[in-house]
Amino acid sequence: MAKSSILVIDDEDLMREYVEESLLRAGHDVTAVSGGEEGVGAMAKRAYDLVVTDLKMTPMDGIEVVKHTLSDHPGTRCIVMTAYGTIETAVQAMKDGADDYILKPFTPDELELAVERAIQRRRCAEENDYLRAVDNQDYDFDAMVGESAAMKDVYAQIKKIAASRSTVLIRGESGTGKELVARAMHYQGPRAQQPFIKVNCAALSAGLLESELFGHEKGAFTGAHERKIGRFELADTGTLLLDEVSEIPRELQPKLLRALQEREIDRVGGTTSIPVDTRIIATSNRDLEEAIETGDFREDLFFRLNVVPIELPPLRQRKEDIPQLMDHFLEHFARENGRQGLKFDAGVRKQLQVYDWPGNVRELQNAIERAVVLSGSPRITASDFSFLSASQRSPRNGGKAKVRAGMTVAQMEKELILRTLESCGDNRTRAAEVLDISVRTLRNKLKEYREEAKSS
Repeated sequence: MAKSSILVIDDEDLMREYVEESLLRAGHDVTAVSGGEEGVGAMAKRAYDLVVTDLKMTPMDGIEVVKHTLSDHPGTRCIVMTAYGTIETAVQAMKDGADDYILKPFTPDELELAVERAIQRRRCAEENDYLRAVDNQDYDFDAMVGESAAMKDVYAQIKKIAASRSTVLIRGESGTGKELVARAMHYQGPRAQQPFIKVNCAALSAGLLESELFGHEKGAFTGAHERKIGRFELADTGTLLLDEVSEIPRELQPKLLRALQEREIDRVGGTTSIPVDTRIIATSNRDLEEAIETGDFREDLFFRLNVVPIELPPLRQRKEDIPQLMDHFLEHFARENGRQGLKFDAGVRKQLQVYDWPGNVRELQNAIERAVVLSGSPRITASDFSFLSASQRSPRNGGKAKVRAGMTVAQMEKELILRTLESCGDNRTRAAEVLDISVRTLRNKLKEYREEAKSS
């Protein structure tokens, strides 16, 4: 586990030195000061994971320190040290927000146990904050579905790899289930009871992504009002999924490479390196070798990520799995929408097996959900999937491409992007999946087209 930064406050020299030495031996980053006011000053200069403070001090006592910490540094936990005769005061300190109290005299082991409990509560609170923040994200189902030879090979690879701590790179087209494989790998391995944390590398700018991955200290940049714990630290002892790792900005790649090589990270604005025991799984739907050729992706980072590769097949290459996937999704969405007993009409399975599913399993999932919601009969018929063939045509041109001799590649790319976006009802995420590009790339292209229109 990553070492914790701890502020020790006690006006008795011997006790302060005893606590400081005990915590240093346990591997923590310790700062020791001789009074409450000095402690407040120390917290103003840097953030701490934990404050261990004596109760009986003048002029600022431990309860005042606890109140100040909770008010001005809400992410920091507090432990109060007290003599037997002031237990009632210690209980009051806990009512005021302290995590725990420890009776003097105490052994180093007793101190470390109290510290571990407080730090664990802090980690749980941070993980809960993270999970609440991403609770509205759409995750695929927990179970992997498919009995084709290609999927059986994937299952076998997961079983082999899950027990290791090696970095894994999962590659495949959008919608093939790369995150599902990453989750299966985590929950079948020895870290199953530890955090599984995800970050979408394509969804954030370089500055925001750096803060999300590595965290930042208070005051590191404008708007950094409190210390932020990054995803690497949240995933300590567990697994960090770097989704769409190919989209990490070039300027941030050296810092990620160092974190992978050294197994330690530096918060933005921090002055000390923080060791982390984090298992890395990365996904990509891009040709990373091509990205290396164009200079968009570092070759040494690719080698560090590609220790154990897994390639996921597109749905068109395992169509024998489509009937099982259809039943799986139908059962789920029928139950979710209160339509238990809903069935497929004869011929629907053959219809869906003929379709090539450019959006892969995710597109099939969305198609089944749409049919369940819109079907007005107790059976889903072929007409409930008429939108599949229509979605491959642009309503503006009757399905005929506006590609003509003399067009540049850039013009054809623009036409393809705009037609695909229209066919997806202006849903950028869906259009990016069909085009097999990142949402950020699509957003940049649309911005480029708008600027062209303004200047013309």
